[in-house]
Amino acid sequence: MNHTVQQLLLAALVVLPLLGSAAALLPAPPGLRGRGPDQAVLRHGVTVTAVVLAAAIALAAGFDHDHPARMQAQTDIGWIPALDIRIHLGVDGVSLPLLVLTALLTFLSALYAYFNRPAGPSPRAFVALLLLLESGTLASFAVLDLMLFFLAFEMVLIPMYFLINRWGSGERERAAWRFILYTLLGSVVMLLGLLLVGLKSGTFDMVALATDKGSGLSHTTQLTAALAIIVGLAVKAPIWPLHSWLPDAHTAAPTVGSVLLAGVLLKMGTYGLVRIVLPMTPGAAHTYAPYLAAFAVVGIIYGSLACLALARTGAKGDLKRLIAYSSVGHMGFVLLGIATLTPTGVNGALFANIAHGLITGLLFFLVGALKDRSGTTDLDQLAGTSGAALYGRAPRLGGLLAFGAVASLGLPGLAGFWGEMLAMFGAFDPADGLSRPAYLTYMALAGFGTLLTAAYMLIVVRRVCMGDHPIGPRVGTEPERPALADVHGHEFAAWSPLVVLTVLAGLWPAALLGLTDPAVQQLLAGGNR
Repeated sequence: MNHTVQQLLLAALVVLPLLGSAAALLPAPPGLRGRGPDQAVLRHGVTVTAVVLAAAIALAAGFDHDHPARMQAQTDIGWIPALDIRIHLGVDGVSLPLLVLTALLTFLSALYAYFNRPAGPSPRAFVALLLLLESGTLASFAVLDLMLFFLAFEMVLIPMYFLINRWGSGERERAAWRFILYTLLGSVVMLLGLLLVGLKSGTFDMVALATDKGSGLSHTTQLTAALAIIVGLAVKAPIWPLHSWLPDAHTAAPTVGSVLLAGVLLKMGTYGLVRIVLPMTPGAAHTYAPYLAAFAVVGIIYGSLACLALARTGAKGDLKRLIAYSSVGHMGFVLLGIATLTPTGVNGALFANIAHGLITGLLFFLVGALKDRSGTTDLDQLAGTSGAALYGRAPRLGGLLAFGAVASLGLPGLAGFWGEMLAMFGAFDPADGLSRPAYLTYMALAGFGTLLTAAYMLIVVRRVCMGDHPIGPRVGTEPERPALADVHGHEFAAWSPLVVLTVLAGLWPAALLGLTDPAVQQLLAGGNR
């Protein structure tokens, strides 16, 4: 594909949602109002996100797959000459899958919102915030300047805050405030680290800094800057013990908010570790790697145990909260892969990022649909006599939930398997200079975490899909269960791409690994294997 066309496509990915967000706040033209202005603005959201998704697919189709390590579709324009801050955009094998994932999940979210109008204030504001969120997220994966990365990183916070606070449920205000305070405080610390790297190196250009491999920074400067950057990114990822805002945010957020929070926003933290910390401060990355691996393993075990506690009978566990805690465990595998400092582990982390976005996005869609039908996400109610028992009442919905659960627990042949397996392979033989006995211990604990994941996911499937009581005709005075609608056509359209891609990534992992591996090898300067 022509380089200029690639540049235009990448710029369109960032700019179109921003323009669409502004347009959503304007009155709809009379001929486009449909059944009303609310429907028109929701249709506007679907249209804009569809165009952005088409641009992302076109960019991926025109990407030079023979040279995925090379930064492509670059735009480099001066912005603030005094600080050498530039509007620098580009895409390589690390960022391309995340751009496509973001465009896909945002389009599916807009489509879902069109048919399931979010309960709350004006849809006009909802669509504007959704598109602003998409623009900020896509920019985070496309920009190649540290200051622009920080601005894009911050750009997503306000839209997500309002989506939780205005369209959420339960203790939405408390959850929204915890989200914004945690992430803002983390971002302030991260900004100090980014400024230290840029000012000491004399440039904020991420390509130049990655090429220099930290040669312009002393070891002390690397340690200080990397620690600040890691803390900021760890809050967004989230990494234990900086995760405590996540379960509340997911529990309170609307379905679309949960899908984008889990499927896209969490990836910004781990992407920053791979794009910034590993290549720009390699000495500090090597120093901190064993500690990051330890935090990763604690997160895996902690998240799984929390899910087991929520899944047991009588715990009044919330299904959305359980999936949120499962994300803490899954992102632990991503961090473990990064902390091995090997191409095998980092490739596994990037693969797990995409797999988690697909699978957890599907699970939050399903739980949202279940809440719309039954009015609750309380596991005890869903499993009780008045609850779901989906296999007998809505078999297609139950089958999809079971599919999402077994994909999440890492069943071979589905996307969730490869990322976790490669992360553990990386821990089996970590980078030179890292303690192999320590990493073998981490690998064993992570493997135990996969067993715990299988345990709580299968408990959820048994309770929600089968119920705590057998399904059959009414006996005596047992109340008859109310009707439960099965999967609607628009839901099938929104969820099918996630199911297909989960299977495709599981059966053909080389499609994704072929993109990421050359770029990872270059970021790690070849690595040790």
